[in-house]
Amino acid sequence: MTIFDVVRNALLAGFGVQEKVREFIDDLVKKGELSESQGAKLVKEWTEKADKSTSDLSKSISELVTKTLEKMNIPTKDDIETLNKKIQNLSVRIKKLEGIPEGSETEE
Repeated sequence: MTIFDVVRNALLAGFGVQEKVREFIDDLVKKGELSESQGAKLVKEWTEKADKSTSDLSKSISELVTKTLEKMNIPTKDDIETLNKKIQNLSVRIKKLEGIPEGSETEE
C-alpha cells in the first residue's frame, strides 16, 4: 500500500464520518433535542475542523515526502530540465567547433 493509498483511504473514511455526523445531527434536530440553527452551527463547526485537519494532514504528508526525497538525493524535475538545457547548449557549441551546420543531425 502506497502513501497515496493510505491518504486516499483516510480521506474517504473522513468523508464517511462527515456524512454520519450530519445524519446524527439531523436525527437530533428531528427529535427536537437540537434546534435547526444549533444543528447547522454544529455541522458548520465540525466541517471547518475536519477541513482544517485534512489540510494539516496534506501539508504534513507533503513536507514528509519533500524531506524524504531530499534525503534520498533524487534530482527534481527542475534539476533535470537545467541539465538538459546545459547538454543542449554544449551540443550546439560542439557542433560549432566541429564545423557542423546547425540543424544537421548526427549520432549522439
